[in-house]
Amino acid sequence: MASNRQPLEILFEDNHLIAINKRGGDLTQGDQTGDEVLPDLVKAYIKQQYNKPGAVFLGVIHRLDRPSTGVVLFAKTTKGLSRMTELFRERGTQKTYWILVEGQHPGLEGTAIDFLAKNAKLNKSFVTKEGAPNAKKAILHYKTLLILDRYTLLEIQLETGRHHQIRAQMAAMGLKIKGDLKYGAARPNPDGSIHLHARKLAFQHPIKNEQITIVAPCPQDALWQACETHEKSQKPQ
Repeated sequence: MASNRQPLEILFEDNHLIAINKRGGDLTQGDQTGDEVLPDLVKAYIKQQYNKPGAVFLGVIHRLDRPSTGVVLFAKTTKGLSRMTELFRERGTQKTYWILVEGQHPGLEGTAIDFLAKNAKLNKSFVTKEGAPNAKKAILHYKTLLILDRYTLLEIQLETGRHHQIRAQMAAMGLKIKGDLKYGAARPNPDGSIHLHARKLAFQHPIKNEQITIVAPCPQDALWQACETHEKSQKPQ
Protein backbone atom coordinates (compact mmCIF):
# COMPACT_ATOMS: atom_id res chain seq x y z
CA MET A 1 0.00 0.00 0.00
CA ALA A 2 2.29 2.68 -1.21
CA SER A 3 2.45 6.38 -0.85
CA ASN A 4 1.15 7.27 -4.31
CA ARG A 5 -2.43 6.70 -3.15
CA GLN A 6 -5.03 9.08 -1.82
CA PRO A 7 -3.84 11.39 0.99
CA LEU A 8 -4.31 10.23 4.56
CA GLU A 9 -7.80 10.79 5.96
CA ILE A 10 -7.15 12.57 9.25
CA LEU A 11 -10.05 12.29 11.70
CA PHE A 12 -8.54 14.13 14.67
CA GLU A 13 -5.28 15.91 15.40
CA ASP A 14 -3.82 18.04 18.17
CA ASN A 15 -0.34 18.50 19.67
CA HIS A 16 -0.34 15.07 21.31
CA LEU A 17 -2.53 12.74 19.21
CA ILE A 18 -3.49 12.04 15.62
CA ALA A 19 -6.24 9.68 14.41
CA ILE A 20 -6.36 8.26 10.89
CA ASN A 21 -9.17 6.49 9.02
CA LYS A 22 -7.25 3.35 8.05
CA ARG A 23 -7.94 1.84 4.64
CA GLY A 24 -8.19 -1.89 4.04
CA GLY A 25 -4.70 -3.24 3.41
CA ASP A 26 -2.83 -0.59 5.42
CA LEU A 27 -0.41 -2.08 7.95
CA THR A 28 -0.32 -0.58 11.44
CA GLN A 29 2.90 -2.47 12.18
CA GLY A 30 5.52 -4.13 10.02
CA ASP A 31 5.19 -7.76 8.98
CA GLN A 32 7.03 -10.31 6.84
CA THR A 33 5.83 -8.64 3.61
CA GLY A 34 8.07 -5.63 4.20
CA ASP A 35 5.28 -3.38 2.87
CA GLU A 36 5.12 0.26 3.85
CA VAL A 37 3.45 0.82 7.21
CA LEU A 38 0.86 3.42 8.17
CA PRO A 39 3.04 4.99 10.92
CA ASP A 40 5.67 5.87 8.28
CA LEU A 41 3.02 7.59 6.15
CA VAL A 42 1.79 9.55 9.18
CA LYS A 43 5.35 10.57 10.07
CA ALA A 44 5.91 11.78 6.51
CA TYR A 45 2.69 13.83 6.73
CA ILE A 46 3.76 15.43 10.05
CA LYS A 47 7.25 16.19 8.73
CA GLN A 48 5.88 17.89 5.63
CA GLN A 49 2.89 19.60 7.25
CA TYR A 50 4.89 21.20 10.05
CA ASN A 51 8.24 21.45 8.25
CA LYS A 52 9.89 19.44 11.02
CA PRO A 53 13.65 18.91 10.85
CA GLY A 54 15.14 15.54 11.76
CA ALA A 55 13.27 12.45 12.86
CA VAL A 56 9.57 12.66 13.72
CA PHE A 57 8.28 10.88 16.83
CA LEU A 58 5.15 8.78 16.39
CA GLY A 59 3.93 6.20 18.90
CA VAL A 60 1.68 3.29 17.96
CA ILE A 61 -1.02 3.11 20.66
CA HIS A 62 -3.13 0.23 19.28
CA ARG A 63 -3.51 -1.78 16.09
CA LEU A 64 -6.09 -2.90 13.57
CA ASP A 65 -5.89 -6.04 11.45
CA ARG A 66 -4.52 -5.35 7.97
CA PRO A 67 -7.75 -6.08 6.02
CA SER A 68 -9.98 -4.06 8.38
CA THR A 69 -10.71 -0.32 8.24
CA GLY A 70 -11.46 2.57 10.58
CA VAL A 71 -10.08 4.63 13.46
CA VAL A 72 -6.42 4.18 14.38
CA LEU A 73 -4.94 6.50 16.99
CA PHE A 74 -1.26 7.45 17.18
CA ALA A 75 0.68 9.59 19.65
CA LYS A 76 2.77 12.56 18.55
CA THR A 77 4.48 12.93 21.96
CA THR A 78 5.96 10.50 24.49
CA LYS A 79 3.55 11.84 27.15
CA GLY A 80 0.59 11.17 24.84
CA LEU A 81 1.87 7.67 24.10
CA SER A 82 2.45 6.62 27.73
CA ARG A 83 -0.88 7.98 28.97
CA MET A 84 -2.96 6.61 26.09
CA THR A 85 -1.26 3.20 26.32
CA GLU A 86 -2.21 3.12 30.00
CA LEU A 87 -5.78 4.15 29.15
CA PHE A 88 -6.09 1.30 26.64
CA ARG A 89 -4.57 -1.16 29.10
CA GLU A 90 -7.01 -0.14 31.83
CA ARG A 91 -9.97 -0.33 29.38
CA GLY A 92 -10.54 3.41 29.71
CA THR A 93 -11.58 3.76 26.09
CA GLN A 94 -14.85 2.88 24.38
CA LYS A 95 -14.24 1.02 21.10
CA THR A 96 -17.19 0.54 18.75
CA TYR A 97 -16.91 -1.59 15.62
CA TRP A 98 -19.28 -2.31 12.77
CA ILE A 99 -19.21 -5.66 11.00
CA LEU A 100 -21.26 -7.02 8.12
CA VAL A 101 -21.86 -10.74 8.49
CA GLU A 102 -23.24 -13.16 5.94
CA GLY A 103 -26.98 -13.92 6.13
CA GLN A 104 -29.88 -12.29 7.93
CA HIS A 105 -29.76 -12.37 11.74
CA PRO A 106 -32.56 -10.24 13.23
CA GLY A 107 -32.54 -9.51 16.94
CA LEU A 108 -29.04 -10.75 17.73
CA GLU A 109 -27.88 -9.19 20.96
CA GLY A 110 -25.70 -10.32 23.82
CA THR A 111 -22.26 -10.69 25.32
CA ALA A 112 -19.64 -13.19 24.15
CA ILE A 113 -17.11 -14.34 26.76
CA ASP A 114 -14.53 -16.77 25.40
CA PHE A 115 -10.92 -17.82 25.81
CA LEU A 116 -8.78 -17.23 22.72
CA ALA A 117 -5.46 -18.80 21.81
CA LYS A 118 -3.32 -17.44 18.98
CA ASN A 119 -1.70 -19.77 16.45
CA ALA A 120 1.29 -17.74 15.26
CA LYS A 121 2.05 -20.06 12.34
CA LEU A 122 -1.45 -19.60 10.91
CA ASN A 123 -1.73 -16.00 12.16
CA LYS A 124 -5.14 -16.92 13.48
CA SER A 125 -6.91 -17.12 16.85
CA PHE A 126 -9.21 -19.89 18.04
CA VAL A 127 -11.76 -20.18 20.81
CA THR A 128 -10.45 -22.70 23.33
CA LYS A 129 -11.01 -23.79 26.94
CA GLU A 130 -10.11 -21.77 30.00
CA GLY A 131 -6.68 -22.85 31.18
CA ALA A 132 -5.54 -24.00 27.72
CA PRO A 133 -1.98 -22.97 26.75
CA ASN A 134 -1.76 -19.25 25.95
CA ALA A 135 -5.52 -18.81 26.36
CA LYS A 136 -6.64 -15.25 27.10
CA LYS A 137 -10.10 -14.12 28.17
CA ALA A 138 -11.97 -12.21 25.46
CA ILE A 139 -15.14 -10.19 26.06
CA LEU A 140 -17.30 -8.30 23.59
CA HIS A 141 -20.91 -7.14 23.31
CA TYR A 142 -22.88 -7.35 20.07
CA LYS A 143 -26.25 -6.29 18.67
CA THR A 144 -28.02 -6.20 15.31
CA LEU A 145 -28.36 -2.71 13.82
CA LEU A 146 -29.65 -3.40 10.29
CA ILE A 147 -30.80 -6.30 8.10
CA LEU A 148 -29.84 -6.07 4.42
CA ASP A 149 -30.71 -8.46 1.58
CA ARG A 150 -27.87 -10.90 2.25
CA TYR A 151 -26.01 -9.39 5.18
CA THR A 152 -26.55 -8.17 8.73
CA LEU A 153 -24.91 -5.11 10.27
CA LEU A 154 -23.77 -5.78 13.83
CA GLU A 155 -22.38 -3.28 16.30
CA ILE A 156 -19.58 -4.60 18.48
CA GLN A 157 -18.35 -3.07 21.73
CA LEU A 158 -14.95 -4.47 22.68
CA GLU A 159 -13.98 -4.88 26.31
CA THR A 160 -10.69 -6.66 25.67
CA GLY A 161 -8.28 -6.33 22.75
CA ARG A 162 -7.13 -9.81 21.76
CA HIS A 163 -5.55 -10.91 18.48
CA HIS A 164 -8.31 -11.18 15.82
CA GLN A 165 -10.80 -11.09 18.68
CA ILE A 166 -13.94 -10.01 16.79
CA ARG A 167 -13.17 -12.27 13.85
CA ALA A 168 -12.51 -15.35 16.01
CA GLN A 169 -15.43 -14.88 18.41
CA MET A 170 -17.91 -14.22 15.60
CA ALA A 171 -16.66 -17.26 13.67
CA ALA A 172 -17.16 -19.39 16.80
CA MET A 173 -20.78 -18.19 16.85
CA GLY A 174 -21.21 -19.19 13.20
CA LEU A 175 -21.16 -15.58 12.01
CA LYS A 176 -18.86 -14.97 9.04
CA ILE A 177 -17.66 -11.45 8.30
CA LYS A 178 -18.01 -10.49 4.64
CA GLY A 179 -14.74 -11.03 2.80
CA ASP A 180 -12.96 -12.74 5.70
CA LEU A 181 -11.82 -15.97 4.06
CA LYS A 182 -9.49 -16.74 6.97
CA TYR A 183 -12.50 -17.13 9.26
CA GLY A 184 -14.90 -18.85 6.89
CA ALA A 185 -16.42 -16.22 4.57
CA ALA A 186 -17.84 -17.54 1.29
CA ARG A 187 -15.75 -15.30 -0.97
CA PRO A 188 -13.13 -12.55 -0.75
CA ASN A 189 -13.76 -8.86 -1.29
CA PRO A 190 -12.23 -7.66 -4.58
CA ASP A 191 -9.78 -5.32 -2.80
CA GLY A 192 -8.77 -7.89 -0.17
CA SER A 193 -10.44 -5.98 2.67
CA ILE A 194 -12.96 -7.41 5.11
CA HIS A 195 -16.17 -5.74 6.30
CA LEU A 196 -14.87 -4.99 9.80
CA HIS A 197 -14.75 -1.26 10.51
CA ALA A 198 -13.49 0.47 13.65
CA ARG A 199 -16.37 2.94 13.67
CA LYS A 200 -15.84 4.95 16.84
CA LEU A 201 -13.26 5.57 19.55
CA ALA A 202 -14.19 7.57 22.66
CA PHE A 203 -11.89 8.48 25.54
CA GLN A 204 -10.88 11.19 28.00
CA HIS A 205 -8.00 13.16 26.48
CA PRO A 206 -4.96 12.23 28.60
CA ILE A 207 -3.55 15.76 28.76
CA LYS A 208 -6.50 18.13 28.18
CA ASN A 209 -9.05 16.07 30.18
CA GLU A 210 -11.70 16.64 27.50
CA GLN A 211 -14.04 13.92 26.29
CA ILE A 212 -13.02 12.98 22.73
CA THR A 213 -15.19 10.96 20.35
CA ILE A 214 -13.75 10.08 16.95
CA VAL A 215 -16.03 8.61 14.25
CA ALA A 216 -14.59 7.07 11.08
CA PRO A 217 -16.69 7.31 7.89
CA CYS A 218 -17.16 3.90 6.25
CA PRO A 219 -15.41 2.89 3.02
CA GLN A 220 -17.05 3.94 -0.23
CA ASP A 221 -18.87 0.76 -1.16
CA ALA A 222 -22.61 0.29 -1.58
CA LEU A 223 -23.13 -1.93 1.49
CA TRP A 224 -21.24 0.34 3.86
CA GLN A 225 -22.98 3.40 2.45
CA ALA A 226 -26.37 1.74 3.07
CA CYS A 227 -25.31 1.25 6.71
CA GLU A 228 -24.31 4.91 7.12
CA THR A 229 -27.53 6.09 5.46
CA HIS A 230 -29.53 3.94 7.88
CA GLU A 231 -27.67 5.36 10.89
CA LYS A 232 -28.34 8.94 9.74
CA SER A 233 -32.04 8.14 9.32
CA GLN A 234 -32.21 6.95 12.95
CA LYS A 235 -30.89 10.21 14.39
CA PRO A 236 -33.43 12.79 15.58
CA GLN A 237 -33.72 15.73 13.20
